[in-house]
Amino acid sequence: MIIKNATVFGKDFIPEQKDIIIEGEKIAAVKKTDKDGLDFSGCVVLPGFIDIHIHGCNMADATDGNPDSAAKMSKWLAQNGITSFCPTTMTLSVDTLKKCFGYIAETIGKEEGAYVHGINMEGPFIAPEKKGAQAEEHILEPDFEIFEMLNSICPVKLVDIAPERPHADEFIAKAKKICTVSAAHTTADYETGKKAIESGITHATHLYNAMNGLGSREAGMVGAVLDSSDVNAELICDGIHICPATLRITFKALGEDRTIVISDAMMAAGLKDGEYTLGGQRVIKTEGAARLIDGTLAGSSTNLFDEFKNLISFGIPLKQAVKSVTINPAKAIGVNDITGSIEEGKNADLLILSEDYSQIKAVFVKGKLII
Repeated sequence: MIIKNATVFGKDFIPEQKDIIIEGEKIAAVKKTDKDGLDFSGCVVLPGFIDIHIHGCNMADATDGNPDSAAKMSKWLAQNGITSFCPTTMTLSVDTLKKCFGYIAETIGKEEGAYVHGINMEGPFIAPEKKGAQAEEHILEPDFEIFEMLNSICPVKLVDIAPERPHADEFIAKAKKICTVSAAHTTADYETGKKAIESGITHATHLYNAMNGLGSREAGMVGAVLDSSDVNAELICDGIHICPATLRITFKALGEDRTIVISDAMMAAGLKDGEYTLGGQRVIKTEGAARLIDGTLAGSSTNLFDEFKNLISFGIPLKQAVKSVTINPAKAIGVNDITGSIEEGKNADLLILSEDYSQIKAVFVKGKLII
């Protein structure tokens, strides 16, 4: 299969007129060819988007106890330009997490849309004071044995921890050998955050949300992240969690290699306003915002493609916007050798858009045309 006559964001993320030759699941070459193929004149080809933090969408949730939920998420995500993802679990009982991990493990390799890299384990090793939409009764101190047991059921690609919690440094030192460790739902101040980064944290979950912010007299966890050149930061770019001006400042401060756009979406994504659930808690979606009954933001109802369009409208540089939904999340979870960019040998995960980036024209997952 050959994709012809489109503007391609290749391995350097510089748009060029090239063709993409696909053999099976892989990209065989990115070059001009005289051979016939699928004509996408007037279109732009980007790497397929990668959502490493998503709880649910289209009435499915990674922790709703339904064995088909991850598969249902897979189909909906591919329809919206996301070609791979990490189903994200919540703060739940260990027994419930075991079941959810098992269901997700059974999905891997059988997906009909976006494929699963592994699990993003957002709870339960968080701070009660910054629990957000997480269930406080299931919060635990960092426990490597629990983590290791769950990882044996289904691979964890990213695990969250509040760095100030007891045994956090010990947990980080062990867990970083298995997956990416992220600071999340934390009361940590700047010094505690920096110490955790020195211990092995390389990631920050939904920066600004559920953590101490950057202030004039105390830099907080946000300051520790911005002040550390090796830490990636997730950003929810729905225009609700972070205002456009703050996003512009943050994208500039972090640079084009450290920004990662996530949806943090829950089951209401793709659906109308109404009542839903997240981690067993009631959530009301109103005018696009998902909140608990007490008004706490409970994830989002967006998707990466809509966020990407937001970034363009907010004035984020195009190259950085593209990298933030493709190669940067791939690098963050260690899968950039197989996906995240358009280059020879990688999976043929492709998102083809209209010239103005406003419409999806086609989606390929591992060389298979989805839409």
